[in-house]
Amino acid sequence: MHELYFVRHGESLWNKEDKICGVADAPLTEKGREQAVTTGRVILESGLRADMILHSPLQRAADTARQISLITGIPAQEEPRLIEQNFGVWEGTSPRNSEAFRKAKQNFICSYGNGESMFRLAQRIYNLLDELKADERTYILVAHNGIARVVKSYFQDMSNEEFAAFGVNNCEVCRFFF
Repeated sequence: MHELYFVRHGESLWNKEDKICGVADAPLTEKGREQAVTTGRVILESGLRADMILHSPLQRAADTARQISLITGIPAQEEPRLIEQNFGVWEGTSPRNSEAFRKAKQNFICSYGNGESMFRLAQRIYNLLDELKADERTYILVAHNGIARVVKSYFQDMSNEEFAAFGVNNCEVCRFFF
């Protein structure tokens, strides 16, 4: 048995503006940069040991991962499969936690117009997690809230409602065991 850690990126501009931010590349805010530095220090001071940080190619996650890597000395590498889900017609809309969007997230086969279905998202994340499980090294994944939902569902059964409602705070560190 070995561990896997998940960190959601720091606060982005669209988080602050309460917009749905899938594959749109919104930068970190000043608060988001500070959160990334604080998270790096917390990881270092806690004695958490990891072999590698894998991060989404989107700027908000890549910048968060770089800060954590600089502080902890854990090497960071881009992992394209960690890119956030493409929420299609929902991208850039507000508020992020609207009832309509929560309900839409329960339609796992729907691609939101020109986006990506939950099933396709789960396929790419589950494939990655299967590889990391077989690898047996300890990884920190730095990615997005949509990815956090799928990662949690890999390790724990969830109802459709629980899945759609699940979220991780910016720069929150979650631990899972293979």
